[in-house]
This record gives sequence, C-alpha cells and structure tokens, in this order.
Amino acid sequence: MIRVGIGEDLHRVDDSRTLVLGGVIIEEGPGLAGHSDADVLLHAITDAVLGAAALGDIGRYFPPSDPRYAHADSADLLRKALALAAEGGWRVANLDSTVHTERPRLAPYIEHIRRRIAEIAGIEMAQVSVKAKTAEKLGAVGRGEAMSATAVVLIESVL
Repeated sequence: MIRVGIGEDLHRVDDSRTLVLGGVIIEEGPGLAGHSDADVLLHAITDAVLGAAALGDIGRYFPPSDPRYAHADSADLLRKALALAAEGGWRVANLDSTVHTERPRLAPYIEHIRRRIAEIAGIEMAQVSVKAKTAEKLGAVGRGEAMSATAVVLIESVL
C-alpha cells in the first residue's frame, strides 16, 4: 500500500535571523521569521509526511504556542514526524519539494540540501528531490518579503 501527502509552508523574511533551509545553514540569507528555526522546507516536508500517514499537520504536534518549540531544530521535528509515521507502519519511498524564493540563489546549495534531507530522513539521496523557483517578482515571495516551500511525499507500508 502507498499513500501520498502534500505539505506547504510560508515564512516572512527576517534579515536579523540566519537562513536554515533543508537543515542547511545558508549564510547569504535572508533569514526567516518563525517560532522554531523557521526552516520552511523541512516544515513543508514534515507536513507532507504527517498528511500521508493521516496524522494531521505540524501544528498539531509542534504548536507555535508551545515554548518547548521556541528555536527548535526543524530536523528534530521531521524526525519525530517520521517516527510517528513509522509507528503506523510507514516509511518514505520518495519526496519531491520546491522552494519559492527570489533570494538567495539556491542552485549552489541544492545537492547539499538533498544530502542533508536524506540524512535526516534516513533514506538515500536518490529518494530526495529539491528544486528552487522564483516568483517572477509577483506577490510576497516575488517582492522578497517571504519564502515558501511545497513538498510531496510518497510513503509505503512496511507491514
């Protein structure tokens, strides 16, 4: 049996913070505002995993109102979501994701981000796709006010 989940996330730009994307620190920023480390990509992937396993969304398990998750490492949140899915007999078959941003240019970081996501998820790099797109100067992302990510995760039953 297989299932698919879709995750989306959006964060406002915060130049006072360091950009964390896919578990990778990107020094050339800009950073993102958020309760945790604001890793928009890992948040979208986490939501996709939870959705595929019919477990709800990231806010159900890691609410921004909970001080335990202030400045949380989003890699830990993804690991917890994957563990919840595994308890139900699911594992990731593959994941595909897209980051929407005007800056920074992500092409030089894509392979490092893919490797890091594979490491966090305990899967092969060949099972992870990360793409980057601009918003053609349209909307909050296009004006450089926000960054968003979308992820699709295919999970398969291990039972």
